[in-house]
Amino acid sequence: MKVILLQDVNKVGVKGDLVEVSDGFGRNFLIKKGMAAEGTESKVREWEENQKVRKNREAKLEQSAVETRKKIGGKRVTVLVNTGEEGRIFGSVTTGQIAEALKGQLGTEVDKHDIKLDEAVKNVGVYPFKVRLHAGIEASLSVEVKAG
Repeated sequence: MKVILLQDVNKVGVKGDLVEVSDGFGRNFLIKKGMAAEGTESKVREWEENQKVRKNREAKLEQSAVETRKKIGGKRVTVLVNTGEEGRIFGSVTTGQIAEALKGQLGTEVDKHDIKLDEAVKNVGVYPFKVRLHAGIEASLSVEVKAG
């Protein structure tokens, strides 16, 4: 029996998969518990259409990420911070501050959770970091921390 999973099922598949399971397991467990929908002809056709749309959307997002990587890769953004003696920062530069600098200086909006710093930024200087733009696509940049 074919079923379309409505949620992740251990050792069967993930949400959105079309899987083949035994009739009893499908009817008595998966469908009864609301974990799957029966894979009738119309639902399978609808699932195939959704897969095509999802693949097209994914391809567009990936192409956009590649273009963004070409645009911002290797660039440097500047963050102004308050400093104490010897160039030490009060606190540290956060990924949120770097995301705002990317948006303001390069016109690229990224989520602060997609920014990966190699080390905590607690002094004035230049630090490398990476931005995850899409699954498997990252851009390497650097942040220059200046006393402001």
